[in-house]
Amino acid sequence: MDIMMGQPFAVCERGGRLNNEDSVYPQPEVSSPKQRLFIVCDGVGGSEKGEIASALACESLQTYFSSFLQGNPTEEFINQAVKYTESRFDDFVSSNPSAKGMATTMALLYVGTNGMTLAHIGDSRIYQFRKGQILHETIDHSLVNSLVKLGRIKPEEVSSHPQKNVILKAISGTENPVQAEVTLITNVTPGDYFFMCSDGVMECFDDKALSGLFEKNISSDVLKTEVLEACNNISRDNFSFFIIPVNNVQETVSIKHFILSFFYSFI
Repeated sequence: MDIMMGQPFAVCERGGRLNNEDSVYPQPEVSSPKQRLFIVCDGVGGSEKGEIASALACESLQTYFSSFLQGNPTEEFINQAVKYTESRFDDFVSSNPSAKGMATTMALLYVGTNGMTLAHIGDSRIYQFRKGQILHETIDHSLVNSLVKLGRIKPEEVSSHPQKNVILKAISGTENPVQAEVTLITNVTPGDYFFMCSDGVMECFDDKALSGLFEKNISSDVLKTEVLEACNNISRDNFSFFIIPVNNVQETVSIKHFILSFFYSFI
């Protein structure tokens, strides 16, 4: 499968906070259709701790992918990348004790030859849209989602719950190891959009509002502008997002399959 992307659009903004604890990879100004790896991280820990955690996670994950990936990333490979990132956190805290307690969420997307690989930890989210319909949405590792599963609260109570921002999983170091939830999306067609975001974006949009936005017949850069304007007007948090359009998808045929097909055509 050869997935050809359009120009990705990215934003990473301070929003209503004094400092920006979000980080993204690649940086918005260098994103290109040739990019394969996309990461959004939302730091936890307050002050500089969150900034360091999210930036270190993006850098560590990117380093692991560029150094060791051969072919398409598996669930095992991604969680080895997370483990490597946790060890980098340990090293940093060992040299900078004041950073103890820093942590970060993670949303990761890889454009592979077998489809789109999605991985997440915490409440940074990834969507797949097709003509405004949500085909896939990652489920936050949050307290409120656990309460919904247990039947303690109703889904419609999540957005107003006093503990809606409490997450149950984050990258923080080897003392509290976590594993990413990994999904391979093979149902990808031209015109699809993949949307990655930190929770600051979700202060401004629910699923219905996002669907309505991606249903519009507008270009990716106009989509970016509309999301950015809404976040600037509403969000009290840092906010980051990627808009990743799918331009074309071609199924690739292996050499072995081609030779066999050619041979059997004469039988």
